Amino acid sequence: MRFSAISAVSAIALLIGGCATPRLSAQDKTAAVEESLEGARYVAIGSSYAAGPLLPPSKPGAPARCGQSLNNYPTLLAERFGMVLVDRSCSGATTDHVLGPWGDIPPQIESVTPETRLVTVTIGGNDLSYVGNLFSATCAFNAKALAASGAKPKPCKAVRVPTEADYQRDEKQLNEIARRVRNVAPKARLIFVQYLTPLPAAGALCAVTPVSPEDAAIIREIGRRLAEITDRVALGNGALVIEMNAASSTHTPCDPEPWMIGAPQGYDGKQGLQWHLNKAGMQATADGIAYWLIHAGVKPGKPVPQVSVPAPVETQAPAETTPAPEASEPPKKPEVTPEGDAP
Repeated sequence: MRFSAISAVSAIALLIGGCATPRLSAQDKTAAVEESLEGARYVAIGSSYAAGPLLPPSKPGAPARCGQSLNNYPTLLAERFGMVLVDRSCSGATTDHVLGPWGDIPPQIESVTPETRLVTVTIGGNDLSYVGNLFSATCAFNAKALAASGAKPKPCKAVRVPTEADYQRDEKQLNEIARRVRNVAPKARLIFVQYLTPLPAAGALCAVTPVSPEDAAIIREIGRRLAEITDRVALGNGALVIEMNAASSTHTPCDPEPWMIGAPQGYDGKQGLQWHLNKAGMQATADGIAYWLIHAGVKPGKPVPQVSVPAPVETQAPAETTPAPEASEPPKKPEVTPEGDAP
């Protein structure tokens, strides 16, 4: 089953007032008996929206091209509950890189072990060019302005419209990720974390979201379909979904308190990569996951600074409280390319 959506304000009211309790899957009921995740193994799977490219400070020991930040949501969450984090998030990753190797980086899924007690997943966007399209659309928008001024713009890659086969494949891959997590770590809580919303509603674009209305419509549709797919996968695999897409809809780059960086003119990249989460967005995501973990009976452990378990690779680089988002229940710097979050 899947319980109906709960607004952020209502979710806070439930937590404070104790007037209702969301229904939990059998898996979550079993896991809630543990009460604490202190010292537990936590594996973070995902792409750049989990990794935090260019968000300072960078994470020592992580593969350089993955762009992991010490302020990414997996790290903030692990610190809050005193967990041992194995952060496998990597900028540019697709579902193929979760299930299989990516050059010298082994499959992310291989870090899930029988001892794992929490797995978070933010993946699937790069399979559909969700983030890459933002860069392509920005390039095209700026190129048009340059051409109008008489300057010669640089070439831009086309905004890609996913096919139905692309969406079907993404859903199949996400289901396979969930299946393998369940098979290897049956005692683990599995949480899918939706991608934050990068663009405001139709007609509300602003100077820091330089994309055309036509390209914005394509990108919004990808986000909508990806969220639906993620919900279905979670529902079918007894997992929790943290609806950061909905929670962030009033915290886009155009809003007074943005959780994401758009593509402002002259941006120096010091607060994170453009079209990615800023520190407030990472904190909001960690807070949203924490809310639902606590709601399910997990007690925060003693907060500890994180020294992540490094990902196994052949070569490595040297070493505001926010409202809870809705949840659905069963229910070198990285250089960004249009095809993905980062190489």
